[in-house]
Amino acid sequence: MIRILHLILLFLAFGMSAQSFEIGRTTITFIDASRGNRSIASEIYYPANSAGINVPVVSTTSESFPVLSFGHGFLMSWDAYQNIWEALVPQGYIMIFPKTEGGASPSHLEFGKDLSFVISQMALLNLNSSSIFYNRISDKSALMGHSMGGGAAFLAVQFSNEIDVILTLAAAETNPSAITAAGNLTIPALVIAGTNDCVTPTNTNQLPMYNVLNSECKTYISITGGNHCQMANYNLFCSIGESTCSPSPTISRTEQHQLLNPSMLYWLDYQLKSNCSAGDSFQQLLTSSVGISSVNNCEYCALNILELNESELFKAYPNPFQNEIRISAFPNQLLKIECYNMHAELVYKEAISAFTRINTEDWASGIYFIKCTDQKHKVSVFKLVK
Repeated sequence: MIRILHLILLFLAFGMSAQSFEIGRTTITFIDASRGNRSIASEIYYPANSAGINVPVVSTTSESFPVLSFGHGFLMSWDAYQNIWEALVPQGYIMIFPKTEGGASPSHLEFGKDLSFVISQMALLNLNSSSIFYNRISDKSALMGHSMGGGAAFLAVQFSNEIDVILTLAAAETNPSAITAAGNLTIPALVIAGTNDCVTPTNTNQLPMYNVLNSECKTYISITGGNHCQMANYNLFCSIGESTCSPSPTISRTEQHQLLNPSMLYWLDYQLKSNCSAGDSFQQLLTSSVGISSVNNCEYCALNILELNESELFKAYPNPFQNEIRISAFPNQLLKIECYNMHAELVYKEAISAFTRINTEDWASGIYFIKCTDQKHKVSVFKLVK
């Protein structure tokens, strides 16, 4: 009873953070000329004003959205992952599902290349004025996948320098080896597993992948009683495969999703949107949530570990401020500016190369942190008071 109550509270808290985006859908076939004009048919889900096919990207905000490339499991299709896109797309993500390698003899390596390739193609659509995604795709992206698709995601990272993070669900060992590929990765990683996974047991699949990762920030989440197929919605072929092994799950699919969804969202919001509050929520979930255990070498939130320092990159003034903050950068120094309030919530962000004024008339009185990141990822932080 206590566990069920905790799950309900967690689900409600997750739902309360939801934005009002509807889900749009489009189908695009990308062509990879470098692989003999290989066709990569893909289903894409994105934030929209109203649900529908080929509807415009949401217009109630000018926000740009990170791209999540998701690989399906063996003999599974993209539509088994409705639970994933319904959890993430309304929160401001674009999800793309390549539909290749769905047969009985898939090439894991080619599938990995597909997962990487579609991210680069989405970046091109962001520059195409005739695309519905014109100027609506951010420069942040993630590789994701379930089972075979999770293993292929590890293989995919080597084919692009545009990948920021990787998130896998019950990832399977592949040929070539996803475990070996994981040992070459340094990007932030979240590896999610189920203790009752008899299809890809954790001790021969997800744990070896996690253990060899060279990421400075990596997290392993184990869902107690969760299994392989319940990472997704019901799928016949997955269920047939799972029926031949044991143990069976000891939690329902709904319970597993209620633990899975906030884990993914909080982590992605922190990693891809620099949302410190989400980082704190993720850490709280790891330490206090009934139903999961974890291994984690990350520190959340970044503002809690940064030391305030004088910067050679920029100046922020006046301090204290009232109706505006002025920020000046040294010549030819491109900076990313992020402003956080005392609750570690992102209230403003901008890229500047010289000077900017931030209108703060509507900001509440209190302490604010101005975080500046240069091209070499050097970070400086100022504390200002309104």
